[in-house]
Amino acid sequence: MILLDYIMNLSIFSLLVSTPLVIRSFIKLKPFKRVRLWGGIYGGIVSCILVMLSFQQQGYTYDIRYAIVILIFAYFGPMAGLITGGFALSARLFASGHWMPAIIGWSAIMIGFSIIHLYTKRLTPVKKCFYLYGTYIVIYLITVPLVFNVFRDKPLFHLQYVLFVMFGVMIGGLLIESYLKLHRIITEKDRMEVSLAESEAKYRLIAENTSDLIKIMGKDQLISYFSPSHELVLGYQNTELEKAELCKFIHPDDIFMFQNTIKALFEKKESLSMEFRFKHKNGSWIEFESRCMPVRGEANSIEYIVMISRDISERKKAEGFLLQSEKLSIVGELAAGVAHEIRNPLTTIKGFVQLYKAENSSIVYNDLLLSELERIETITSELLSLGKPQAIQLDRTNLRELIEKTLELLSPEALMKDIQFNQKFEETAFFITSEKNQLKQVFLNVLKNAMEAMPDGGEITIELRKGAEDDCVISFQDQGCGIPEELLPRLGEPFYTLKEKGTGLGLMICKKIIKQHHGSITYQSKEKEGTLVEIKLPMVN
Repeated sequence: MILLDYIMNLSIFSLLVSTPLVIRSFIKLKPFKRVRLWGGIYGGIVSCILVMLSFQQQGYTYDIRYAIVILIFAYFGPMAGLITGGFALSARLFASGHWMPAIIGWSAIMIGFSIIHLYTKRLTPVKKCFYLYGTYIVIYLITVPLVFNVFRDKPLFHLQYVLFVMFGVMIGGLLIESYLKLHRIITEKDRMEVSLAESEAKYRLIAENTSDLIKIMGKDQLISYFSPSHELVLGYQNTELEKAELCKFIHPDDIFMFQNTIKALFEKKESLSMEFRFKHKNGSWIEFESRCMPVRGEANSIEYIVMISRDISERKKAEGFLLQSEKLSIVGELAAGVAHEIRNPLTTIKGFVQLYKAENSSIVYNDLLLSELERIETITSELLSLGKPQAIQLDRTNLRELIEKTLELLSPEALMKDIQFNQKFEETAFFITSEKNQLKQVFLNVLKNAMEAMPDGGEITIELRKGAEDDCVISFQDQGCGIPEELLPRLGEPFYTLKEKGTGLGLMICKKIIKQHHGSITYQSKEKEGTLVEIKLPMVN
């Protein structure tokens, strides 16, 4: 009969403990305010119900109300525990007699639990339950069989009862810990889902708004994903590209290289880069640089290839422009050198022919010789003109936009050399009268010199500001090796260069162009401290 009472009490106890946990699982409530108070009150109600379910044994009442008191002390603290204990004591006094043992035992247990709580505050609730239950056993054995002489000759009964309470604590603790663990798992899952959604939204935002083309290729070399930038850059709708063979859009001359690169990617399982031409919807070809990255799946095999392609048409144009500038510089050096070497003997020959004509005017070949010599002189003058700017047509120009476009041309090269451009512009627009291409040539020369002076990378500061005399000042400050101060006056002289492979015409051309624009260019430098180039140009309204 006692066993049946135990089972009934434990079953109802389990139901009462799990009920708020189950309700809490189905209803997403905000965190309770004063949760310890409400926990103590609910524990008190449970203890009252357990007292009502108590069973009698030779005039004494037994129940597992202290199981819920132990749990409340462990999970909610002493304030909630005392509230629950107060409810339990009131229900016990109301239900049966023997008030004195009940009050003394309750007081001893409450004091003992409060003291134990002070020493176990840093422990987990499970460990607190262990210490509180041990305290309860000690107090129970001292007060019930020894002090009050209740069933002192029946140790088996007391053993059954403390086990009864122990099972109550164990079942309640397991239910609460299971709920807490499940709650943590669900909370972590929700947090991960939110984090995953935010991360997905972030990467989707990047993928859908970047100008780079992002593609995902499967093992069958069919594209399963095209970023929306394909429509912006190439003019195709995603529906036109999905599940299509990429080779249909690649220039015929680049297909073999593309297929070999993809094959090598699957074999080596390493990231590779390649350049190819992609067909625009209007029929034109656009040059792209693509970075292909393998995505490994099971058994370390390649499941997908992520391709990130960037339009390098402007970069190719810039490289061609820079190459052409270098060629022109070399041609200018050659032309100026040849013209200089030819003009010296040509002047001597022409002078003697003129003297000979004055003395022998009757010779018919004198005029022919002078005519041909003048022709040679004209040719040498034309060769010499390759090393200097030609006649220019001046237009109103926004200097800031011109500098920004020049920096865009050099950005790929700067990126490869680990060089950053630091722009400091006072206003949005600085208008001057200029020939854009020639000024761009000046800026390219100055910036390229600065970049070549920083083989280990660094920062180039470009500053644009108003000068003191209604002019604008463009300054370029690098962090390169610098130039000895005694050599600064010679900068801009024909064929004078500090570079091993320089032509000596670059700064000379820059100086002449700036002079044609009624401006000035100056240099300040110290060895190992960098070089400052300042260009002043008159502004217009």
